[in-house]
Amino acid sequence: MNDDHAAAWRRIGADGGEITLATASRACAADLRADCLGVTLVVAGELRLMGHATDERARRLEDAQLTTGEGPCTDAYVRRALIEEADLHQAYARWPAFTQAAAGQLMRSVTALPLTTGHLRLGAVDLYRTTPGLLDDRYKRLARAYARILALLALDEHPHLLTAEHRPALPGPQGYPPSVHVAAGVLAEIYRLAPDDALARMRAHAFHHDQPLHQTADHVLTHRSLD
Repeated sequence: MNDDHAAAWRRIGADGGEITLATASRACAADLRADCLGVTLVVAGELRLMGHATDERARRLEDAQLTTGEGPCTDAYVRRALIEEADLHQAYARWPAFTQAAAGQLMRSVTALPLTTGHLRLGAVDLYRTTPGLLDDRYKRLARAYARILALLALDEHPHLLTAEHRPALPGPQGYPPSVHVAAGVLAEIYRLAPDDALARMRAHAFHHDQPLHQTADHVLTHRSLD
């Protein structure tokens, strides 16, 4: 265990309570001076789950990435690499829709890391900050240590990630919650759409109304309509 990994474990266990994905996420955000943090888990490249969000801002930003199909979370997962942006006000060309969502939550910079263990790719963690800038090399090493720990804790709480069929990661949005797939099927049947077209219509509706995608899906399942 290297020094950064050991330091991260000490910080996570400092309060003496139970060590969970949530407590580790909060420790990670505090230690790396992030204003909020989101963990998204991806099952076999098809289903996306919210692992943890330290507050509502992070929850909305994680969902915005799912809705728009772009952003640091998806890039970190697909590329299996640290992704960062020093000033989201200057990142419109990189993530046009996500940067709008970030501005709405007053976030200026982000660092995202993949959650991996061995050959398994489990998801990604996003560190959001209200000020521009990048992590220095020391903090990047510590962030990678936390990402390894968060991956292990994610497996502990979601063991099905270990047995999910491995499939190559593809560009674009990586998976949706099960309710979103069901709702897209409902819309496809009602409006005689292809499933991908129904899903695209739901994503556009959610983004236009600044609504989490899962809430749009719940509305469709309840009312059998987007309106």
